[in-house]
Amino acid sequence: MARRPQLHKILCGIAKNVYYQPPESVKMEYPAIVYVREDISNRHANNSVYAQSHSYQITVIDKDPDSEIVEAVSKLPGCRFNRHFTSDNLNHDVFILYF
Repeated sequence: MARRPQLHKILCGIAKNVYYQPPESVKMEYPAIVYVREDISNRHANNSVYAQSHSYQITVIDKDPDSEIVEAVSKLPGCRFNRHFTSDNLNHDVFILYF
């Protein structure tokens, strides 16, 4: 069973506006969390996949450079900070989450 809906629910508990792989036509509201699938890692045995781990790139977008959302996301198990940048006067904090 896919675990992404469970991740979405967790992220919705952190921020009001959560978007999964939003198309460019979506008008986002801020502050927001945007996440996309980053990687799928397979473990093989006996010529088949016996385990998978998924990772997601999670970006917190907020006008506030000291956003509480950044702190909450950074505390998720399996999460690591990747980078920070500013675009259109919005702060973007990017994380990689293994879930």
